[in-house]
Amino acid sequence: MEKHSIDHLEGICSQVRRDCLRMVHAVQSGHPGAALGMCEYVVALFFNEMEHDSDFKMDGKGEDLFFLSNGHVSALWYSVLARSGYFGVPELGTFRKINSRLQGHPATEEGLPGIRIASGSLGQGLSVGIGAAQTKKLNQDDKLVYVMMGDGEQQEGQVWEAAMYAAHHKVDNLIAAIDLNRQQIDGPTEKVMDLIDLGAKWEAFGWQIVNIEKGNDMASVLEGLARAKSLTGQGRPVMILLHTEMGYGVDFMVGTHKWHGVAPNDEQLENALGQLEETLGDY
Repeated sequence: MEKHSIDHLEGICSQVRRDCLRMVHAVQSGHPGAALGMCEYVVALFFNEMEHDSDFKMDGKGEDLFFLSNGHVSALWYSVLARSGYFGVPELGTFRKINSRLQGHPATEEGLPGIRIASGSLGQGLSVGIGAAQTKKLNQDDKLVYVMMGDGEQQEGQVWEAAMYAAHHKVDNLIAAIDLNRQQIDGPTEKVMDLIDLGAKWEAFGWQIVNIEKGNDMASVLEGLARAKSLTGQGRPVMILLHTEMGYGVDFMVGTHKWHGVAPNDEQLENALGQLEETLGDY
């Protein structure tokens, strides 16, 4: 994987945020909040850290794999996949439209390059990632598996069954991450169902913990990912706690659950795009 400068990666983030906002606005449907907040992490993975091939093969042999468990953040992933060359950027304009491959939650039946599982039914992505990581071990494939989850998703029981399983079976080629923005669809997580100390919980379940305190700062994200990769192969899975701000990059969206699943109107879109530089050309 070619390494890019922080400035270049930040420029990609600006364009990806523009893509996400325009996609959700066009159909007045989607989830912009977490898509904006998770941008630095997903861009860092696909453009700097993961060894992957846009000439997509479902088995993923010899490649690092990525699974998006919180599939409602699909606009972000679609933009990153398109900007990485998996499919044409103009296809982003079909997001959530009838017969589009870019469904509201990622799915596989349309054969969209980059998508290996249907996701969005929260709690399931980590289990799939563990299975993929174990498969790589059986095939003597030394590449890594990455899983992305939301913090509200930690309220799902299957997550903790998977956590226990991965530690017990020493799945140490797995790096999972939690988008820790402390917001979910019904309000702050501390009011809906308090997560308390997630780091202590995951550590108690046998995982190695990496905290990225500034999840919207590209340098901090790259440093955290380097730390996480250095911990693989040591007999324990790795969990990144990615502290982000929902809606980051747009002043009237940042830090509130109200933009979890609400599309901007025309005036709001114009305002938001005015805060984000067009760096790669809009679709």
